[in-house]
Parts: sequence; C-alpha cells; structure tokens
Amino acid sequence: MPIPDYQSLMLPLLELLEDGKEHRLRDVISALEQQFGLTEEERKALLPSGQQPIFHNRVGWARTYLKNAGLLEAPQRGWIRISGRGLEVLKQKPERIDVNFLMQFEEFRTFRFSRQRTPAESNAADIETPEELLASAYDMHKRSVLSELLELVKKASPEFFERLVVELLVKMGYGGSYKEAAQAVGRSGDEGVDGVIKEDRLGLDVIYLQAKRWEGPVGRPELQKFAGALQGLRAGKGVFLTTSSFTRDAIDYADRLGIKIVLIDGQRLAELMFEYGVGVSTVSTYAVKKVDHDFFLEE
Repeated sequence: MPIPDYQSLMLPLLELLEDGKEHRLRDVISALEQQFGLTEEERKALLPSGQQPIFHNRVGWARTYLKNAGLLEAPQRGWIRISGRGLEVLKQKPERIDVNFLMQFEEFRTFRFSRQRTPAESNAADIETPEELLASAYDMHKRSVLSELLELVKKASPEFFERLVVELLVKMGYGGSYKEAAQAVGRSGDEGVDGVIKEDRLGLDVIYLQAKRWEGPVGRPELQKFAGALQGLRAGKGVFLTTSSFTRDAIDYADRLGIKIVLIDGQRLAELMFEYGVGVSTVSTYAVKKVDHDFFLEE
C-alpha cells in the first residue's frame, strides 16, 4: 500500500496513545510503520530534500496538528501523550480525524490561520496560486517551529537560558565575542540587572540586561525595579527579556520612560531565534524561479 498521508495518520496516532502514558515519538513511529505494513523501501523513502524519511515527516505533521488542536501534549522533548480532550475525542469513536475535524477547536484555527477566516475566505484558499500556497505553507511551518521553540525554552534550565541569551545577542551583533558576552551576562551583581553587554564590537556603549524565565506575565513592578537599577547606574539603554509576556501596564510604563528599555516577550524571543538561527537548523532550501521573458526577446 502507498505511504499514508499525514491526515490518515491522525486517528491511528491518537489511538496508540489511548492508554494515557508518555510514549517516545520514535517508538510510536515504529508502531505505525508496523500497523500500516510498510515495506523496508517505504520506511526508508526520503523527502525530495533527502533529509528525512517521508513517513517520519508525515507522522511529525500529524503530531503537530493534533498537538495544536489540544489533543496531544509534549511533556518533554521527543515524548508525547494524549490529553484529556484527546481522550474525549476517542470516546466519540470518530471514523476519521483530519483537518476539517480539527477545525472545530479554536486553538487549531488560530494555529492554522494567522487570523480567523470567514467561510468565503476559507473557500478562496482553494484557488490560491502556487506561489501563495508556498507562502501559506511556509508561514504555517514557521508558526509551528516558533511554538515548539518557545515550549523548549520554557522547559530549559536557568543556565541554559543564560547561554541561549548570550548566543542570540552575539548572533545579532552585540557583545563582541561569545566569550566576552558570556562573561558579561549573568555576572553583573547589580540589583535588578542580570548582565551588561557591549552594544557594538568596539564597546562604544553598553546595554544592561534583565532575563526572566516566567510563566505569568511580567508586570509594571518588575519594570520599575529594572528602570531604577538603570538610573542608579546612569545607564540609558536596557533590554528586558522574558519567556512569557508583558502586561499592558508594563508596556505603557516602558514607553513613558526617559531611558530606552526594549521589551522582548516569549513570542518575540522565538522569532529572533528563528531569524538568527539559534536553536534551529535549515533542513532544505527551495529556490522559487520564474521564466525570464526578456531572455527570449529577439531583435
């Protein structure tokens, strides 16, 4: 039989996790390979990029869709388990779980579209040009990667988070060398400040840092402490990073300050990691080309 598409894998994947226990993703993939009776050739068949087996990729996308619909959870890297919602879905004994089925869940609609689409807009998606389809697919893939990045950062240790911040700032052009930046971050010792880093490779100016691995939103009191520390140091620039978000009051407070404080929340942090290649790697690159009609002009 042909290798099943990712939507056909959704229900079998969910059913394999019905016991509620944590399962290694690679074990689940092996079980599905056996369930669908894949030949050795089908198991080893690779994507056009040659970087990943087709079946692994499709199981991965089935997992991503189910997770963003709230039917699966990722308790730790490389492991999955069914959620309470997933168990409720299985109790309904659906004949098939696919994209249309998952559209009933608001979280999935938010994941699939950057904004809610009307029925007319959703139907219009069926007649998108190939270029538009490529752009839409890339956007959805990027949002999936950003979501997983942020999830992993939140689970990381404080020491790892500190190294991540250093790596990101150096990739962005701050801090001089990695060694210099690592020595500066996390060793300031000033109350309300986690580190100080060069704004440029020559060290003509410095930026003070505060980094918080928080789950709840960062409020105005934390910003006030940071601003007070900067004023005490007679500093004019600061960056406050968090894995969560900032309250509206905190954002308004930062905007009104006489000193410049840049706020980077969890979503922005993940976007910067994606942009500067921190914690991600390029799997494949596709060059989108068009015919150069000027080439064929004859005088």
